[in-house]
Amino acid sequence: MTEITAHGEKRLVVASGRAHPELALEIAKELGTELLPTSAYDFANGEIYVRFEDSVRGADAFVIQAHPAPINEWIMEQLIMIDSLKRASAKRITVVSPFYPYARQDKKHRGREPISARLMADLYKTAGAHRLMSVDLHTAQIQGFFDGPVDHLMAIPLLADYVRTRVDLNKVTVVSPDTGRVRVAEQWAERLGGAPLAFVHKTRDVTVPNQAVSKQVVGQIEGRDCVLIDDMIDTGGTIAGAVQVLKNAGARSVIIAATHAVFSDPAPRRLAESGAREVVVTNTLPIAADKRFDSLTVLSIAPLIARAIHEVFDDGSVTSLFDGRS
Repeated sequence: MTEITAHGEKRLVVASGRAHPELALEIAKELGTELLPTSAYDFANGEIYVRFEDSVRGADAFVIQAHPAPINEWIMEQLIMIDSLKRASAKRITVVSPFYPYARQDKKHRGREPISARLMADLYKTAGAHRLMSVDLHTAQIQGFFDGPVDHLMAIPLLADYVRTRVDLNKVTVVSPDTGRVRVAEQWAERLGGAPLAFVHKTRDVTVPNQAVSKQVVGQIEGRDCVLIDDMIDTGGTIAGAVQVLKNAGARSVIIAATHAVFSDPAPRRLAESGAREVVVTNTLPIAADKRFDSLTVLSIAPLIARAIHEVFDDGSVTSLFDGRS
């Protein structure tokens, strides 16, 4: 079945782009349904064609698309899918973008810069989306960019429950890679039994992408198991540098935990050689076989997204999935 019937004529339809079909299939399985049959291909000049093979008239449609490289291609495909659903008379369209595209460009650092994260929200709305769902936005303010409901899902429960089994809770310290993520680190600390906090001081040149220098750690980490947390790992330079700072300061071990494994080269090599005991991520983005390494652990985000979709479909509370936290 490609749809679930509930509350009379209400129907759930789950559609997927081509960027990460494994995640979409897992989400559909969690929901007890199948993905909407879809024809999608590229023309010789790179234009994308999409057609849904079943009727979506009056349906509550959820459009799942991951955004790995080449990110712009997958954004365009998702926008075309939304437009197709709108023109096929879907009643409500929810964009499911586990890794929100262009999230790092959420404000102007210098004059004459765009706010590309806001542009993405405008594009989704213009294409026909009524609702947006994403996991661990780079900054919370992105929720306000979309003119409609935004479900901001959190991977902390999933990641922290796993990490709890990998550390001595009496000797664990939660480490933020910079001061900007201290609030997230506090949530981690609470879930790890009130663990103390530390953060790594770093500097960044806003004119140079994907480059920051980790300098020193603020907080007591000597002889402790450190959980180094972040929302994403792109080239891995910052997080690998932070591991070295922690090890040099006397940390007993370091576990890296991040939601989005962007893993642009040379991230896999940097992480594998960083000295971290384990790198724990989710599958919001596909991770190719050649980007995996022995110390990598990948947890599935599909059950969380499926539960959120179910709550939205049933007009329930997505916030209830996180004990009322937003």
